[in-house]
Amino acid sequence: MNLLFLMTDQHRVDTLGCYGNPHVATPNLDRLAATGTRFDRFYTPTAICTPARASLLTGQAPFRHRLLANYERNVGYLEDLREDAFTFPEALKERGYNLGLIGKWHGGTSRNAASYGFDGPDLPGWHNPVDHPDYLAYLEERGLPPYRISGLIRGTTPNGNQGNLLAARLHQPVEATFEHYLATRAIEHLERYAAEGKPFFLATHFFGPHLPYLLPDEYFDMYDPSLVELPPSIAETFEGKPPVQRNYSDHWTFDTIPIEITRKLIAVYWGYVTLIDQQIGRILDRMDELGLTDETSVFFTSDHGEFTGAHRLHDKGPAMYEDIYRICGIVRIPGAPPQVRNEFVSLTDCTATILELAGCDPKPAVDSRSLVPLVRGEHPEWPGELLAEFHGHHFPYPQRMIRDDRYKLVVNPESVNELYDLHADPHELSNRYTHPELAPVRRRLMRRLYDLLRERGDNFYHWMTPMYDIGALDYDPTLSSFEKETLVDG
Repeated sequence: MNLLFLMTDQHRVDTLGCYGNPHVATPNLDRLAATGTRFDRFYTPTAICTPARASLLTGQAPFRHRLLANYERNVGYLEDLREDAFTFPEALKERGYNLGLIGKWHGGTSRNAASYGFDGPDLPGWHNPVDHPDYLAYLEERGLPPYRISGLIRGTTPNGNQGNLLAARLHQPVEATFEHYLATRAIEHLERYAAEGKPFFLATHFFGPHLPYLLPDEYFDMYDPSLVELPPSIAETFEGKPPVQRNYSDHWTFDTIPIEITRKLIAVYWGYVTLIDQQIGRILDRMDELGLTDETSVFFTSDHGEFTGAHRLHDKGPAMYEDIYRICGIVRIPGAPPQVRNEFVSLTDCTATILELAGCDPKPAVDSRSLVPLVRGEHPEWPGELLAEFHGHHFPYPQRMIRDDRYKLVVNPESVNELYDLHADPHELSNRYTHPELAPVRRRLMRRLYDLLRERGDNFYHWMTPMYDIGALDYDPTLSSFEKETLVDG
């Protein structure tokens, strides 16, 4: 079984037609969803690039693989996976697979994609590396103009300086964009692998639609901002929420940007999604032309979502909202029925799925469950809740989250905890952690999270032992046996 893995970065699930957006043109991803399995409850293990990508590589939760932060904002965590860490490409290599990765790596600093056996240009960094020699050679060979932008959109930070770049006009034709370049290189690899006749795993990791949104006029102005319905959570007051969320709103300069510019930014983000969809269409069309479709499983997902103004935020950060934790998830296996599934599944589950489809033992992916039975229309036993974690971005900020069909609990050790009723409050505006009518829900979820963290070996649970209502203790929280050995009655 060949494997084609298509991945975007910082991609909101509600920007695709197949996930209900009536305005954004995504015909290629919609076609993939219509012929495969669309997962409606697909989540990232952590809403930040490097740790999420490391979880995909290893099939392990971030606390286990310990690559916990993006190196650009790293504050002392590991910057590469341990040398002895299991990764799925090594298992595929043993099965005789060609391995290709085109696009964003962002999986470490001293070890790149080639260190794990992948072919393809080494493209480091968090955003399109437009000064990369291979990209510049691509432009020169085709007589295309280099990268140049104007009309930069920024806000103002609390200290009066200009904020992060959010969007700008790109003065290049679509053929010169980094997205078109990536699709072209992916097609070249696809053609080479088809000619060689060996099974292949080919990943194409687009750097977008991560901000800043840098697009040619055709895409920058593709969608009328009047079509944009602002996220209901733009009414966020941060009342009863962890103060860090208001700080992040200030960092991302939301309140310094006119609301009509926010609407325009969302419209530009939509244009970015359409540009990427068109490039994915080029790859899928070439796969059809090469006669590979009936023997190739296709994945489409993202590392995490994006706020685009939701909760008066941009980018991502220490706020475990659906906007950045729920992601796109489409899997098409030849012969499997088109369908929509509602089980809670994770980006990490792709690892065991890849291993099973390649005929490898999925067991080393310890936090990963193969999606193959679900994609084939089966109904195996499946957990009714989902766990996620966060460890910080600009500074350490540990969080753990559990959500079930209706409720979400977020534990913030240095701040207030959060509890949301996602049926009554789908936009997570009202933190009901202290509401007495939800005390039974709070206790149930806290205990369930506690038990699951202990089962996994995630030592975060030690903070929960004395601080929250988790019932009677069944271990000594001092991690010592001296008390029971030396304690004398009286």
